[in-house]
Amino acid sequence: MAFLKQIATLGFIGYLPFAPGTLGTLAALIFMLILKPPLSLHIGLTVFFMIAGIVSSDKAEKLFGQKDSRHIVIDEFAGYMASLLFLPLSWGYIIAAFVLFRFFDILKPPPLRRLEGVFNGGFGMMADDIGAAAYTNLVLQLWKLLN
Repeated sequence: MAFLKQIATLGFIGYLPFAPGTLGTLAALIFMLILKPPLSLHIGLTVFFMIAGIVSSDKAEKLFGQKDSRHIVIDEFAGYMASLLFLPLSWGYIIAAFVLFRFFDILKPPPLRRLEGVFNGGFGMMADDIGAAAYTNLVLQLWKLLN
């Protein structure tokens, strides 16, 4: 159980006092900048982190005793990775994805706000972040198409 809690919080990142969700996203940005995985590995890692996020955040939520604890940041990490799928991993797209993902994750435009209530536990925590990733990816795919 403690191991799953560490995954859900990305170790110490979820315990930082200022903007842990943004810092979890920043950790994913750094991960992607360093790794710049080929598409097949990017897809595999994204799926891995989504599944790890669902399982670990479900258990961590119970350990913290509160719904969607701010300490749980694996959902931001996985969501950010998903936001970059099928896009060039250039500085411009990586930074734009960070800004847009945080914007959509914080604002939670319809129907994202409702997703967490529709689904329970770890899947509910991941759902709005995957939705924010889809919005981010859509905007960036349109940008790529127009340029």
